[in-house]
Amino acid sequence: MVKNFFVAIVTIILLAITSCGNNSILTEVPSVNYSLTFPNAEDHYINVELKIGNIQDTVIDLRMPVWATGYYIILDSPKHLTDFSATDANGNPLKWTKPLKNSWLVKNGTANEIVVKYRIFANNKSVGEANVDAERAFLATNEVFLFINDKINTPSTIKITPWHGWSKISTGLKRVADETNTFYAKDFDVLFDSPIYIGNQMSINFRHEDKDFEICVARPQGLDTARFVADFKKIVTAAKDIIGDIPYNNYTLIMMEPGGGGLEHTNSQAIFTDSDLSFPNPGAYNNFMNFVAHEYFHLYNVKTIRPIELGPFNYNGECYTESLWVSEGLTCFYENVLMKMAGLSDARTILNYVTDNLKAYEPYQGKKRMSLAQSSTDIWLNFFNRDANGQDVRISYYTKGPVIGLLLDIAIRQASDNRYSCDDVMRALYNRYYKDAGRGFTPEEFWSICEEYSGSDLCEIKSYVYTTCDVDYEKYFNYAGLTMNRETYRIDTLAETSPEQKAIRKAIIGE
Repeated sequence: MVKNFFVAIVTIILLAITSCGNNSILTEVPSVNYSLTFPNAEDHYINVELKIGNIQDTVIDLRMPVWATGYYIILDSPKHLTDFSATDANGNPLKWTKPLKNSWLVKNGTANEIVVKYRIFANNKSVGEANVDAERAFLATNEVFLFINDKINTPSTIKITPWHGWSKISTGLKRVADETNTFYAKDFDVLFDSPIYIGNQMSINFRHEDKDFEICVARPQGLDTARFVADFKKIVTAAKDIIGDIPYNNYTLIMMEPGGGGLEHTNSQAIFTDSDLSFPNPGAYNNFMNFVAHEYFHLYNVKTIRPIELGPFNYNGECYTESLWVSEGLTCFYENVLMKMAGLSDARTILNYVTDNLKAYEPYQGKKRMSLAQSSTDIWLNFFNRDANGQDVRISYYTKGPVIGLLLDIAIRQASDNRYSCDDVMRALYNRYYKDAGRGFTPEEFWSICEEYSGSDLCEIKSYVYTTCDVDYEKYFNYAGLTMNRETYRIDTLAETSPEQKAIRKAIIGE
């Protein structure tokens, strides 16, 4: 039996080597090449040509995402796609059907290569949607590119021909060697996680922490470039010091024209800016840098340290998870941590952020009707829900999340004599699940790591996440030598503290 088993193994290996020599394995991977043109940017259209080669299937299921990762609302982007057509390599028309709102089934028969053409109407302005006008093009890639439904790991190239007058392309995607306007994505997840900005933006390029960076600024008027670049570098270093690693080779910060919102990506972030980049007061600058720090830390917390439900992504519908309070709430907490570590925010400013968050939910009945975990699951209903009764029936993980994150950090520090903190939790999640296991974490795994470092079961903190019970803020703030006014929610430092309280307080607010 052992001999036969050995012979079988050798035969399998030889067959594999022979197959590689004949390139039969390689041909199983389709070649995907996109070409983008802008016939008249003022009409808001993008023309897309998609060539797919090395086809093994007789029917190709092309899909378009119905949402943007990190933007938890169904956008129904396929409604913007028009003039779809498909041919073989010789231009002969191929039959196709559209069985779902975001699916195009192309019947290629025996064709080894197909050519698909379509147009995208890009006239919505948000960080999750494509927008084209005479000034520039912002390509939220989830709204532009079709993908092969059952082959998410397929690499692709993207060739862009800018409209006349546009001179620069900014993106976290890698440029193909010797092809100025051609880019490469190793799979569709990377493609949909890499926005593209095309226009005449100011481009600042530099190396930091042995990585390549580009800061793209659509309207740089008033910006103190040297100060901003120096402060951004401090944020990058602070994040690296927490996690111990940087998961990209190049990173692009896309600062668009005035607008609202920002969206995180593993290799970049795309954010709208204020109308005045000279920032009229220190508070305005501090708020903007907090915003940048928030989106930057997301490349760790949600992109690499992620709930297990958020990958592989379901681009065809909602991805429900109860753990967005970790991904978003703790990122709101960590934006202040980064600002403190970078020397860009003082203790009073950090405490004011906590107060502002408390004011957003503590005075309202929503805290009695929705748990923090439920706010994560229901974000698909509430991402842009502006119903007048909102504060009475729900809470947001953007406001309660960072407060509970702070309490969790204090709880771990207090229980471990300040030897461990949420930093250790984030590092462990990154290394164990992203680096070693190549996947996201479950809620049970998150709490297991928290309890590992605290040495306690953290039942009370858990109750603040999964129930609507009252929060004992005073207990945890006291561990850090802090006090809270229940009427104004202002957080202040205690005049007299023990060495243990003072050490925790110094660790969390720098004082």
